[in-house]
Amino acid sequence: MKTSLKYLTFCFYLYLLLGCTNKEIASSKASNDLIHETSPYLLQHAYNPVNWKAWNPETLALAKKENKLIVISVGYSACHWCHVMEEESFENDSIANVMNANFINIKVDREERPDVDKVYMNAVQLMTGSGGWPLNVIALPDGRPIFGGTYFTKKQWEKVLINISNLYEEEPERAIKFAENLTKGIQESQLIKLNKEVPSFENKEVSSAIEVWKTQIDTTYGGFKGAPKFPMPNSLEFLLRYSHQFNDKSIEGYLNNTLTKIAYGGIYDHIGGGFSRYATDQKWHIPHFEKMLYDNAQLVSLYAKAYLKTKNELYKNVVFETLNFVKEELTTKNGAFYSSLDADSKNKLGVKEEGAFYEWEVNELEVLLGNDFELFKEFYNINAYGAWEKDSYVLIRNQSKVVFSKEQKITLATLNDKVSKWKKVLKEARSKRSKPNLDDKVLTSWNALMIQGYIDAYKAFGTKEYLDIALKNASFLVKNQLRKEGGLNRNFKNGKSTINAYAEDYATVIHAFISLYEVTLDEKWLTSSKKLTAYLFVNFFDKKNGMFHFTSKEDENLIARKYEVVDGVISSSNAIIANSLFKLGHYYADKNYLNISEQMLNNLKEDVKKNPANYSNWLNLMTNFTKPFYEVVVAGNAAATVNKRLINKYYPNILIAGTHKENNTLPLLAYKFNEDETFIYVCVNGTCKRPETSFKKAIANIKK
Repeated sequence: MKTSLKYLTFCFYLYLLLGCTNKEIASSKASNDLIHETSPYLLQHAYNPVNWKAWNPETLALAKKENKLIVISVGYSACHWCHVMEEESFENDSIANVMNANFINIKVDREERPDVDKVYMNAVQLMTGSGGWPLNVIALPDGRPIFGGTYFTKKQWEKVLINISNLYEEEPERAIKFAENLTKGIQESQLIKLNKEVPSFENKEVSSAIEVWKTQIDTTYGGFKGAPKFPMPNSLEFLLRYSHQFNDKSIEGYLNNTLTKIAYGGIYDHIGGGFSRYATDQKWHIPHFEKMLYDNAQLVSLYAKAYLKTKNELYKNVVFETLNFVKEELTTKNGAFYSSLDADSKNKLGVKEEGAFYEWEVNELEVLLGNDFELFKEFYNINAYGAWEKDSYVLIRNQSKVVFSKEQKITLATLNDKVSKWKKVLKEARSKRSKPNLDDKVLTSWNALMIQGYIDAYKAFGTKEYLDIALKNASFLVKNQLRKEGGLNRNFKNGKSTINAYAEDYATVIHAFISLYEVTLDEKWLTSSKKLTAYLFVNFFDKKNGMFHFTSKEDENLIARKYEVVDGVISSSNAIIANSLFKLGHYYADKNYLNISEQMLNNLKEDVKKNPANYSNWLNLMTNFTKPFYEVVVAGNAAATVNKRLINKYYPNILIAGTHKENNTLPLLAYKFNEDETFIYVCVNGTCKRPETSFKKAIANIKK
């Protein structure tokens, strides 16, 4: 099937990109149907001459009624190349004429509708071997794709449109045949079979997987080999755990080098804090400048955990500055978090340009910094190493403050004072520039990731404000995104909660609420996690293979119902769910949860071992089964105080339960409370060692 599909794709590309005739059609109205939407990305296209419509049953029905091909164009608000293609093609009257005459044109915000994005991204990956955004697909009136790609120039896109249209009019059976093969490929590409072998996991399997992983890593600059470079926080978070429990010094060194290089690089905003989505080069220097909530949330978690293990002050500063960025730029008054900041902003000439908000010119820096410019120049590499384009620079470090201060013959305290001053001066100057656009929609899953980031920062640094912010956002989700029947909605915009949530939303909220319980010992968060898990089983669970669909059974049918199992920049929904089922199984002594968690991992065992970098959170779960895993129970009047000490340690192989009163509702807490003493129990599968009142003696029972 793969061979025939590639051959068909090759034929299509040859056919589409050769020859072109043009059909002149009258321009469309000034605004299109997207004017009624709330998504910032869709609204950006509301005044295109293309007669865009939103993805909904009415639009799909119209395509069938008129027997028109569908253009499905997927992107997101902060996407630079989405803006480029809009300017070149979708704002062009002649292109719009062709699209409006021959197609039903649908714009999709991938962040609102990841279900649609996943299906058609899969199609493009099968056709071309790669994917990305903007994602542009042409489909039959019933939604089955026949052509797809990412960014097209105006000339390329016009050829594609005209030739596809001619093909469907003159040889419809050819287009239908290709659609049948491609749809079959989409449906078969991620089928997951039930592994009927008895689950068995060993330490050597984890170690062997890491040896495979080591062949892909960049030991010089960190991250993976080559460019572009994505931080991949969940992968690095697992490697942090692996280096700790398996005592792998080479991975520990690689990880510290990676985290340092990312923090030194231009991908990190040295003036305002926070991270861009990825770097275009191997040394983490020049980013695609969009700042996404999900990246910053997960990187906060990663650097906070790395600080717990290493006490590296660089990591602490990164967490503090990034959370300050989130507070200033992405936080609403009601405690919710916005989605992203655009890559583009207006330059000095008033023209939108990628990175304009973040770049610096020498003469500007000289004026702003005065006598300090020469020192600043050396510290942030205003030289060939830090050059970007058109005589502009993106700040990047390549030395620690200790080494730099010694070379410059100044004290570390003096350097810290100067760096603080420089950041303040440049931040003030930058605030007068045209700011990148804000995508102000609120997504449930990304907010849950940010809750987790604040929790991990609270655990590392004990800053009460961080816990308060996490609790405020969790309360926002419960109040606004939790539906009466127990399900969740995905999107919140303009005071309205919309879009039936996906497995990703349930997975991340369940995980965050379990973590909230562990730091607050407030059982309502654990209870909420269990209720949401029950809802998942009713609406998402596939009994045939023990996995969870990405979409609810209540959702409209797409051409395929997908499972999300590969860990990308965000861990897959199934991996997060499986890890949470492992914890909930221990909390509630629920063997069914534990067995399903184990079966999910067993289904993917061979994939995990062969391609570990893409299954990092599954490796995390495998390590739970192969290494010691403990339930740590704190019971007594001083439970909260003791727990603060416990969460301030790096223990990747424990879960925490606790109570300051008699509690027999949770199996782990039953009959453990004592009014006179606060006891710490270290347990394995519900069997506990002798309770200790000494914190030091208790934690001595926690082995790697």
